[in-house]
Amino acid sequence: MSGKGKIVWVRTDHLTSSAERKRMVTSALEAGYVDIVLREEDSSLAKVGRYFPIIRKGEELFADGKQVGVVLTIHDHKDAEKASRFKGRQEFVLVESHDWKVIPLENLIAEFQGSDTKVIASCSTPEEAKLFAKTLESGVDGLAITVKDPARLGSFAELRRSEAAEVQLIEAEVKAVRPVNVGDRVCVDTCSMMSVGEGMLVGSQSACLFLVQSEAMDSQYVSSRPFRVNAGAVHAYVLGSDGRTKYLSEVKGGTELLAVDSSGNTRPVVVGRAKVEVRPLLLLEAEVDGQRYTTILQNAETIRLCTRDGSISVSEIKEGDRVLVRLEKGGRHFGHAVKESVVER
Repeated sequence: MSGKGKIVWVRTDHLTSSAERKRMVTSALEAGYVDIVLREEDSSLAKVGRYFPIIRKGEELFADGKQVGVVLTIHDHKDAEKASRFKGRQEFVLVESHDWKVIPLENLIAEFQGSDTKVIASCSTPEEAKLFAKTLESGVDGLAITVKDPARLGSFAELRRSEAAEVQLIEAEVKAVRPVNVGDRVCVDTCSMMSVGEGMLVGSQSACLFLVQSEAMDSQYVSSRPFRVNAGAVHAYVLGSDGRTKYLSEVKGGTELLAVDSSGNTRPVVVGRAKVEVRPLLLLEAEVDGQRYTTILQNAETIRLCTRDGSISVSEIKEGDRVLVRLEKGGRHFGHAVKESVVER
């Protein structure tokens, strides 16, 4: 299963006819969903496209031939209390109810919080999904979209985009900008069109990532390339859609990165290609609360860093300017955030 961010499944097992279930699978794939619940007799639908089928056999859920969860239908408080017996014993508990008002969803979330078992809540409207996603702040681990009309999947797709986690951005004061000869830089071409003020978080230290704007602005030299972020040198970190950092040298077609705008809104974007080319570089040094951080970018006027009120080209940036960054305490180990003292210069 995909397993990135908030889990989102699409259910087909509740539909009566095989034709309805096939239409739902097709529509789900067209809408970009990749985790789909099938009935056991519909396992052949796994060949309709490339996705992760979750096969329901009775009240049990299977993936790749192994049981991964159970379906729990809750009618009253007693049924809700039964859920605890699956804690730590199943990877997923898919919870469904005909009347969510009678279910203490907060209790379910609290019961499973911190365990290895993920709670997936069936939902039939975007409003319901939003409520479940934010109950007790953290919400359920995932949502199982349960609708009869495939056309309604589109409204949940919009919800998925809006539910992407926000990134807290602050200002860093530029202390130095200087050329550093030539080196290998990475130009990231995505499969999405980005807006002015939107780009990627990149930096030489994982503790401080700079918001590098996409090439969404026209210049007197070249036309805009809204799908592109000229991200920086090969050694730099870039933030992925799963919250982990990658080296820019590791980015390739199919990699999923995080697009971030100047307000901190995020969305996942898929890389179409990454071009590594020898280009003149410059080092930018900025400071936050007495701590200095750096990033190395191509020395070209089309590369811009985001600011509170727009963006500024690296060819014009100067000491005293303020740019947007994302700070993180601790360090990174194989891309994962770790709570330890790490010094990167």
